[in-house]
Amino acid sequence: MCHKQSIAVSEDLVEAVRWFRPAAEQGYGPAQYQLGIAYAEGAGVPKDATEAARWDRAAAEQGLAEAQYNLGVSYLNGEGVPQDDAEALRLFRAAADQGDSSAQNNLGRAYADGIGVPKDHAEAVRWYRAAAEQGDAWGQNNLGASYANGEGVPKNKAEAVRWYRVAAEQGLALAQNNLGYSYANGEGVPKDEGEAVRWYRAAAEQGYAPAQYNLGLRYATGEGVGKDDREAVRWYRASAEQGLVQAQHDLAVAYTNGAGIPKDEAEAVRWYRAAAEQGFAGAQNNLGIAYADGKGVNKNAAEAVRWYRAAAEQGLANAQWNLGKSYAIGHGVPQDGAAAARWYCAAADQGYDGPSRNFFGRILGRMLIRLARLRAVVV
Repeated sequence: MCHKQSIAVSEDLVEAVRWFRPAAEQGYGPAQYQLGIAYAEGAGVPKDATEAARWDRAAAEQGLAEAQYNLGVSYLNGEGVPQDDAEALRLFRAAADQGDSSAQNNLGRAYADGIGVPKDHAEAVRWYRAAAEQGDAWGQNNLGASYANGEGVPKNKAEAVRWYRVAAEQGLALAQNNLGYSYANGEGVPKDEGEAVRWYRAAAEQGYAPAQYNLGLRYATGEGVGKDDREAVRWYRASAEQGLVQAQHDLAVAYTNGAGIPKDEAEAVRWYRAAAEQGFAGAQNNLGIAYADGKGVNKNAAEAVRWYRAAAEQGLANAQWNLGKSYAIGHGVPQDGAAAARWYCAAADQGYDGPSRNFFGRILGRMLIRLARLRAVVV
């Protein structure tokens, strides 16, 4: 959550601050509020969160809703004041009761997430609606999400789309991505991949990582746009560099396969690792395969097993199979038929029968699964 910004005089910020300060020191609330923004943003003065909070407090104590909101954000984020959810909530409520739409939205978020209050989706919706009806794009998007998920209101995808659209048309990237998703999946509107791409692009061009990834997927599959692996990679990279794990994984796959970019196994490993270290199971399994095969990294069977296990424990069937195979042949771990059967069974229970190219591995797995299940019946 961010502070409001509205330095009134922008041509010469230092001069603006020079005029605000005397008025602020005489107790003029709007000047105190502007001085708080100046310190929060480093506009005309060195950035100083503590000074920002001091001036916001002075204005907030005079009842200025915008300052109450900004001071609430400072307490919520622990910027310039000790982090304190209860105090943030008190200030948001004070500003919301005066009709400040940003505070109303944040109060809704607090109720939705149980920040400083017990979770209450109906109360969250009440505050989102208050903000949305004033034209607040975040409130509109959050109200749309409430309708999409049936939280605090009956589920209504068409109503969700209505609110996503009004927020998206104001340029809110999150809402544009949500509207794109609605069109891509035919939720609340007829399915329309072309419209999905239009809205994903609008959000992606604002730098919104999930939309960049979604747009990359459309270029990779040719849904709603001409298939173009190079363009897919461009958008995957933009998203991956912001830390989105799915994009990091799919960029690694592109490097592995040479799709839209020259094949580069070391670069693939770099991106698999980035996603794996964030806990993405598919990347953990693929990083394990890279270590097992020595592709893009020095061969290391124990490290392969470590990454297979991380993915297998999240329930990824092909990682469970790979871990079972490692136990079956004693590759990176001591050979252990019981452990092999356990992991093969876990994969088989999800309908996974081993890689189609590995005929003998599949036969071994099936034998161990049958043996394990026979023992279970006998016991």
